[in-house]
Amino acid sequence: MFSAFVSWPTAPVTKSLVIKALEALKPSPAVVTSPEGDLNLLWSTYDDIDHELVHSQRETVLSSSYTFRKALIRKHFLSRSLHAYVTKHPDSELTNASPKTFEIELSFVDELEELLLDELWELGKELEDGEKWWILKPGMADRGNGIRMFNSKAALEKIFEEFEESDSDDDSEHESGGEENKTAVVTSQLRHFVIQEYLNNPLLMDPAEVSINGSRRPDEPQGFKFHLRAYCVAQGALKVFLFDKVLALFSAAPYVQPSAEEDEDGDPLPVDLGPHLTNTSLQAERGEEGVRLFSELISCQILSGPERSQFSTEDMKAILDQMVVVLAETFKAALENPIHFQPLPNAFELFGIDFLVADTPGAQPRFQVALLEINAEPAIELTGPRLSWILQDLFTAIGEVCVQPFFNSKLEELEWTVGEMRHGLIKCLDQQVRAPP
Repeated sequence: MFSAFVSWPTAPVTKSLVIKALEALKPSPAVVTSPEGDLNLLWSTYDDIDHELVHSQRETVLSSSYTFRKALIRKHFLSRSLHAYVTKHPDSELTNASPKTFEIELSFVDELEELLLDELWELGKELEDGEKWWILKPGMADRGNGIRMFNSKAALEKIFEEFEESDSDDDSEHESGGEENKTAVVTSQLRHFVIQEYLNNPLLMDPAEVSINGSRRPDEPQGFKFHLRAYCVAQGALKVFLFDKVLALFSAAPYVQPSAEEDEDGDPLPVDLGPHLTNTSLQAERGEEGVRLFSELISCQILSGPERSQFSTEDMKAILDQMVVVLAETFKAALENPIHFQPLPNAFELFGIDFLVADTPGAQPRFQVALLEINAEPAIELTGPRLSWILQDLFTAIGEVCVQPFFNSKLEELEWTVGEMRHGLIKCLDQQVRAPP
């Protein structure tokens, strides 16, 4: 029997799922909540893991997190990794599966003018044209904080001016602000931002067509934007799996194309993010209203094309197949940045992957997935109680695939090919990587 250290001080749902997954193992380990003593498994939040122990005891200690994985989970590092990879591999699926992205590093708005004339010259030209919309995301913030939309240099300057103003506001003023203040960030502390091209042709459906808790289906469905939250498990050095139960997270308001508006002084007004942001962290008051299983959308009407049709099982499978390929290519890209991604043979990790599905009628394929971001320690509690059963399936699968074999050498691994599914996990990548020293 081995001993398992479990610690999730701010995530009780995750802690419960981990303990249940460990109890399902044969034999089940002794679970402790103190990092003291002779430990074999560290299945806990990143900050509570003894990473030095993990590196020094690779034969006997298993960790639930890689030590170095910024190339995946930090937006600006991920952007660099993907850009470098598609430059070297122009035929990669990532060429069409990652929105055009710029990095920006500044603390004060008066630095922006010089950046747009120098390092971000290409972005400056795009903003002069004003034809495209862009999304600003802080490189190290999460849960939708700091996300803004703009299509001009003046609008981008206005955003950073508002961030600076929020720096000087006291807490009471900050908390009493509107939606923009609720998601403001401290610019002087978050220097890194990424600017992504806004994809203005998202696949649209109406979540209300999937009745939950007896809710009435709409007589006239409306098109809502959504993104797919997929759970990815990386194991050792290196196998990558996609959990087959994917969530669709919908926006709070029906979709409209973004438009630029000005106040009476001619200054750009903030864009209403309601139809565009699909982050459940910003919609806590909606409960489970905007959360569906991707598979539940089969037979729902596609509301984004010129003609209405039904979303089919074949459509969903084609999208999942793309996600498998994009995940594999993304981890390959990270592997080419060995400073910031170092897979260990005695580690595994759960990631939350966000994809957007674009709808381009007449194109092949019609539905094209785009990778938005990768999240460590994803906020699984936002799934809600109705679909909590998929989380237990996920954590049980992690125990069976990542934990059990490490401590039971008698378990012979059967041939598991890329694309094949076991325990609800689809293998995306199986690549032998030399472990870092």
